[in-house]
Amino acid sequence: MTSPRYPAVYQINTRVWLTHLSRARGYPVTLGDIPESELDAFARYGFEWIWLMGVWQTGPVGREISRTHAEWRREFVQTLPDLTDADICGSCFAVTGYTVDQRLGGNAALQLLRQRLHPRGLRLLLDFIPNHTAIDHPWVYTRPDFYVHGTEADLARAPQDYIRVTTARGSLILAHGRDPYFPSWPDTLQLNYGNAALQQAMTAELLQIASLCDGVRCDMAMLVLPQVFQRTWGIATEPFWPRAIQRVRRQAPHFLFVAEVYWDLEWELQQQGFDYTYDKTLYDRLRSQQARAVRDHLTADLDFQNKLLRFLENHDEPRAAAVFPPDVHRAAAIITFLVPGLRFFHHGQLEGWKTRISPHLCRGPVEATDPSIADFYTRLLSCLSRVREGDWQLLPCRPAWDGNWTWDCFLAAAWQGPQHHRLLVAVNYASHRSQCYVQLPFQDMGGAWWQLQDMMGTASYDREGDDLLARGLYLDLPAWGYHVFDLRRSG
Repeated sequence: MTSPRYPAVYQINTRVWLTHLSRARGYPVTLGDIPESELDAFARYGFEWIWLMGVWQTGPVGREISRTHAEWRREFVQTLPDLTDADICGSCFAVTGYTVDQRLGGNAALQLLRQRLHPRGLRLLLDFIPNHTAIDHPWVYTRPDFYVHGTEADLARAPQDYIRVTTARGSLILAHGRDPYFPSWPDTLQLNYGNAALQQAMTAELLQIASLCDGVRCDMAMLVLPQVFQRTWGIATEPFWPRAIQRVRRQAPHFLFVAEVYWDLEWELQQQGFDYTYDKTLYDRLRSQQARAVRDHLTADLDFQNKLLRFLENHDEPRAAAVFPPDVHRAAAIITFLVPGLRFFHHGQLEGWKTRISPHLCRGPVEATDPSIADFYTRLLSCLSRVREGDWQLLPCRPAWDGNWTWDCFLAAAWQGPQHHRLLVAVNYASHRSQCYVQLPFQDMGGAWWQLQDMMGTASYDREGDDLLARGLYLDLPAWGYHVFDLRRSG
């Protein structure tokens, strides 16, 4: 399969998805018996990648911690008022082994699913959690040297960050995994990247994963960067990612690496071999509803932007339909998914679901589809089929008349694809009506008339090419209004 320049990925909470399918069908559904209709829908929407989050083994210790952690349980009850312990299956990021959980069908079921995805043009993305393992991972007993150790003083000083465990070397104090800016994850233990043997073992885990799928989404990938690890743990390390990625690609040359990354470390991880890195900055600026800040972000070098993963929600963020008012949601989605990079969609986003489901749960609430959101995303995904390839550029806007400052609320861009397909995207990212002129980049428009057909609505305009080149395209849009114009010569 040849991947397009700008593919789309669909994230599924696997355990929740299978629970839903099982209840709907009246029998346990595993990865080996996903209905054809589900797979056909992924292909029909135009996705190239399916990320099955949470297929790996988890353990009883992690499940018990999830079920008894008071703060987490309060969140679970908010999600599921009829919560039972059976709904809490433990965090899918507290992994005890990189083989598929038997309750999901095991490795054989996953391989069968992958064989069914490929003829539909779909590739499989799975998790890799580099920073930590579950507390009951076999390495804790057999290879405690793979983990960051603590002292009695550490345990007394910060009992939330350390735990006493039984290993083949006796009782030891080990550190919980953590992000330095947040509390430790009490169902995990921190891997020690200062140990060369651990790095080799984690590379071997990646090679095992690569035999089962077409790419990995690497959880909190920046935590194992040498400078971050040193700052967090005071331990010097050798770089992990360049060697590990190179080793995997010797086995699977086209294997995809996606990094969850923050703290302005996206470019560094791209340079270390990642194909795509999370673009949390764009998401945050869209939520702040400041058009200029969004536009400034989109002026970055295209070598950088082409390798960004653009999202409007994921399992860590609240649902887009819950935090963006409907008009803002649509405008933000037009911007997010009609710029270059990997387009990332989350299970339930296309239906307008509003309840975020914790990765600790294996059941979610039943939510109705919002017809207006569903219709919007159907149209948008159709537009995306036009911009899998091609060249994108941000366009300058100028005041529609002297003293009209609302031009600064616009974001406008052009796409030029194969066979001279052209799109013009314009969004008034503001809570008021705005006007501007957009300067078009197509210098061959002179001497002809052009039709501008809005692919997201019903508007259609005929404009003289010479006038468009001389003055630009005049736009007058309501609050959060947008156009996605297909430009075609009409005379």
